[in-house]
Amino acid sequence: MAIENIDTDQIIPARFLKATTREGFGENLFRDWRYNEAGHPKADFALNNPKYSGKILVAGKNFGCGSSREHAAWALFDYGFRVVISSFFADIFKNNALNNALLPIQVSDSFLKQLLNTLEKNPSAKITVDLENQMVVLENGPSESFEINPYKKACLINGYDDIDYLLNLRKEIRAFDITHS
Repeated sequence: MAIENIDTDQIIPARFLKATTREGFGENLFRDWRYNEAGHPKADFALNNPKYSGKILVAGKNFGCGSSREHAAWALFDYGFRVVISSFFADIFKNNALNNALLPIQVSDSFLKQLLNTLEKNPSAKITVDLENQMVVLENGPSESFEINPYKKACLINGYDDIDYLLNLRKEIRAFDITHS
């Protein structure tokens, strides 16, 4: 059963926000849900179960709500996730994710329910994300398209941050400058 309304303090608790670099946050991802007070893994939490693995996190509705901390995207990425699928994302979280090479895919409530039901029955079910064609495909099952800003799509496909994107357009920028000087 997926948890809904996961806020950024659950993703990465505030007490772990002491660093200003992106590394090292993954070990405390969902810290209060993954570990007990003695620091031992909770067996019933999905990320502590080896049958659930991969680079795609399928989450409940309203993922990333709460404070605007960019550290939530850092923690998910540092842990190894490259995609988060939900039926709703908080806008600030969605933008932070996209700015940090983490793809937030918003799907319909019904498709999310199908994904979650399939994974509950078969944790090794394969989910394919085709960013180029903007599709999520469940192995031997349904698929659904998703929307993404074309600029952010280009950045993700090419591994660009905002500066890399601009540097890639140097020729076009120079040509524009010459023709408009």
